[in-house]
Amino acid sequence: MVQVSAKWTQLFEFEGKGSGGISVLMDGDSKTANSPIDLVLVALCGCTGYDVVSILKKKREPLTGLEVSAEAERAGEAPRVYTSIKLHYRISGNVARKAAEDAVRLSEGKYCSVAAMLSKTARITYEIQLDSQ
Repeated sequence: MVQVSAKWTQLFEFEGKGSGGISVLMDGDSKTANSPIDLVLVALCGCTGYDVVSILKKKREPLTGLEVSAEAERAGEAPRVYTSIKLHYRISGNVARKAAEDAVRLSEGKYCSVAAMLSKTARITYEIQLDSQ
C-alpha cells in the first residue's frame, strides 16, 4: 500500500510527502511553488523518462542524456482535467531512431502508470528529437 500526505501550511500552500518521506511544496495559486496539476505533468515526464532510460539501457543503446517536456490543454469547466498532452523527448547520444521510438512506444502504451491514468481523459501524443553526440 502506498501512503502519501499533504499538509496545509498557509494560504493555498501545502507540503506534500511521498511514500519515501521526501517533501514537495505545492501552491494552488502557483505563486510560491508548482500547482498540484502541474506536478501531475511533471510526474508524467518523470515516469515515462524512467521507462525510456531503462529500456534504452537494456538495449545497450549509448544514451548520454534525456529531457522530457510536456505541453497540455485542460477542459474549460471543472473538473479541469487534461484533455490533450504532447510530450517532447530530447534524446542525446548515438541512439538508433528505431530503438528510441520503441522505448517511447513501450513506455506510453505499457509501462508508465501515470500515462495509463491520464490517457483516460487526455489524448497523449509525442515527438522524439535525437541529438547525436
